[in-house]
Amino acid sequence: MATRLGLALPQMRQYDIGRDVPDVARAAETIGFDSLWVFERALFPEPATQGLYGVEGLAWPDTYRGVADPLVTLALAAAVTERALLGTSVLVAPLHLPFQLAKSLATLDAASGGRVVAGLGTGWSHDEYAAASPRPFEDRGRVLDEVIEVCRAVWGPDPVVYEGDLTRIASAVVGPKPARPIPVLLAANTGRARRRLVDHADGWMPIGMGVDQLTAQWRALQELAAERGRTGPLRTVLRTNVRYTAKGYEGEDRQPFHGGVDQIVADLVAHAAIGLDEIFLDLQSTVRDAEELKDVAAAVYEAARAAGV
Repeated sequence: MATRLGLALPQMRQYDIGRDVPDVARAAETIGFDSLWVFERALFPEPATQGLYGVEGLAWPDTYRGVADPLVTLALAAAVTERALLGTSVLVAPLHLPFQLAKSLATLDAASGGRVVAGLGTGWSHDEYAAASPRPFEDRGRVLDEVIEVCRAVWGPDPVVYEGDLTRIASAVVGPKPARPIPVLLAANTGRARRRLVDHADGWMPIGMGVDQLTAQWRALQELAAERGRTGPLRTVLRTNVRYTAKGYEGEDRQPFHGGVDQIVADLVAHAAIGLDEIFLDLQSTVRDAEELKDVAAAVYEAARAAGV
């Protein structure tokens, strides 16, 4: 079975959100992409108090100065598509109140006919936590645990009953319900996060970091699942942050998914061989506009399918 392929929607400041999101979503589904994806970046601290991803000295890209809300973006895409899954990679779950996030995801799933994939993570920006989170950064793991529990409760049968640190539902009817059980995927990199994934989530959302490293991480996760007695499958969706250049990349230090169409497709072939269920391309940061985004996406998709991905 061919690896499913997805495309990230345009959320960054060089795009006209109201025009370009529906346009790219329609085009992606017509091209043949199986899914559409969004990410979350709540704000752009200026001056920056910490580096990108928490790495000291690593600058935030200017494209993060205005990132559209992920669920609003998916709603725009849902309204103009019929088949493509609608995924988050990732929602920074602790920036949201658990009940409200659960209800928003359920509503989007019901409206789209059961197409939502909830990819969740804890994030890394202290500034975003200070602005938006109901709990401090240090509590992020516990908040994510509660988000998952509240989602399962709210999406399940009525009456809904839940007692947690942030959420108290005595007994209530909560609707609309999702059209089908929404899969919860986690971006887990540490030991505790991986245990949470194996015990409480439906799948894993790694990032394209190279075949050898990804293979090792996937093998370790499968071994952990066996150790902890997990019997159900782990769904896998790989995010690739593409740095596209029409001329390709000639240096020996080329990183995965950096370069021209042929180089990107070669990386897709190599990563698909790991046995992942799905790979999606985030092309938006290094193309000029939505027209180039659609053109490059079509070229990569056609070449990848021709190469057997």
